[in-house]
Amino acid sequence: MGTREIRLKYGRGEIVFSLPDEQIFFEVVGKEYPAIADIPGVIQAALERPIDSPPLRELLRPTDKVAVTVSDITRSWQRMDLVLPTLFETISQAGIPDENVSVLVVVGGHRQNTREEMEQLCGREVCRRLNVINHNARDLQNMIYLGKTSRGTEVSINRVAAEADRIILTGGIIYHYMVGYGGGRKSVIPGLSSIRTIQQNHLWAMGRELGSGSNRNARSGKTRGNECHEDMMEIAGFVKPDFIVNVVPNADGDYAGIFAGNWVSAWQEGTRLVDEIYGVEIPGQADIVIASAGGSPKDINLYQTGKTMDFASYAVKKGGVVIVVSECPDILEPPEFPQWFQYSSMLEMERALRADFSIPGWVAFKEVECSDLATYIMVTRPENAELVRKAGIIPVTTMEAALEQAYKKCGTKKPRITLMPQGANTLPVMKATH
Repeated sequence: MGTREIRLKYGRGEIVFSLPDEQIFFEVVGKEYPAIADIPGVIQAALERPIDSPPLRELLRPTDKVAVTVSDITRSWQRMDLVLPTLFETISQAGIPDENVSVLVVVGGHRQNTREEMEQLCGREVCRRLNVINHNARDLQNMIYLGKTSRGTEVSINRVAAEADRIILTGGIIYHYMVGYGGGRKSVIPGLSSIRTIQQNHLWAMGRELGSGSNRNARSGKTRGNECHEDMMEIAGFVKPDFIVNVVPNADGDYAGIFAGNWVSAWQEGTRLVDEIYGVEIPGQADIVIASAGGSPKDINLYQTGKTMDFASYAVKKGGVVIVVSECPDILEPPEFPQWFQYSSMLEMERALRADFSIPGWVAFKEVECSDLATYIMVTRPENAELVRKAGIIPVTTMEAALEQAYKKCGTKKPRITLMPQGANTLPVMKATH
C-alpha cells in the first residue's frame, strides 16, 4: 500500500506528514485563475464601461460632494491602494476639487484605524491629498436616521455619507460565512452604519428564538433566503450607492477580477467569479477532514480560524472528525473574542449573544456549535490549549497526535480522508445527484 506525503501551511512554515493513498478521498483546491497584469488599465476600462451603469465620469458634476468608502485594516488584502489612484483621477477629471472628496474608512463595529493603517489602505498620496476619516459606529451624534427596513431594522448611517451627493463603494468579494459573500452592501452595513443598526441587522444571523442557535440560512455562498443578507440589501437600498468598485482575489491573493458599476449587479457578477474559483464540488462527505487555514495571516488567531472550521464542516460526515491546522500565535486577539468562552453552557452563551450581539461573539458561538456536528481537533501551539478546549476543540501539538485521535473517534478503521489546504477560502459543495 502506497503513501502520499502531505504538506500543509502552518503559520509561516508547514506541517509535513503522510497518509495511505487509498484513504485520500478528495482534495478541495480552488481553481487556478490568472492574475490581472495591467491593474490600472483594467480599472480604467471598468470605470469607462461599467456594469449596468453610465461611466463614472458621466455620473459626476463639478459641484458634487463625493464620499468614497474603503474597508478597514482587517481587509487589507483588498489592496485598495492599487485602485484608488485611478478612481480619484477620474473624479478629478470630472472637475470635482479635492476638498469635495471624503474617504470614509468603513470600520463597521471594529476599532478605529490609525493614520499609518490608513496610509497602508489608501496609499500615502491619497492620505496627503484627501480627507481620510474613520467611521465610528458608536458616535451616534454623527449618524443620520433614514427609516426602518421591512424586518424592523432602524437604519442610521454616517453623516458624511448621508450628506454626500455621490457615494462610491470600494471593497473585495470572498465567501462570508454569515451573509454569503463579502463586498457590495457590506460597505454600507456594517461598514458605515450605526452600532444599533449593525446589531439589529446581525441578529438575523441567529435563529428565531432562544435555544435555536445560529440561523442555518446565514452561511457561505447563500443569499436567497438569507435573512441577514436580505436585510442588508434593504439597508443599502436606503443609502442608494451611486457606483461600486469591487475586486475578487485569486488563490495567490492577486486580483482575478475587477467589477465596477451598479452596486447590486456588478457585485453579483463578482460573486459568480468567487463561486467559479472557490466553490469546489465534492463527490461526498468524508470520515475525516484535514484543513489548513492556509498559513499566516489566515491562522493568526482562533477568531480567524473560525472560517476554516466552518468551511470544513461542509466536507465532513455528521459524527466525523475535522483536524484543523492553525498555529494561532495571537490566540487572545481580538481582545473581546476569548471573553465569549466564559459561559457554562451554549444556552447561556446564546442568551448573552442575543442581548449584546457582536461578530466576535457570533464567531465564538459558531465554533462551539461545530462540536455538535463533528469532533474538532486542532494542531496548534501548546500554550493555546486552554482557550482551544473552551471552544469545544481538542488541542494537540503534532499531526501524529491528531491522526491518532481522529482514527479512534471517526468510527471506521479505514476512514475516507478529505484534504483542504486552502481551508479559509474554499467552500465544498456537494455534487448534485440526478
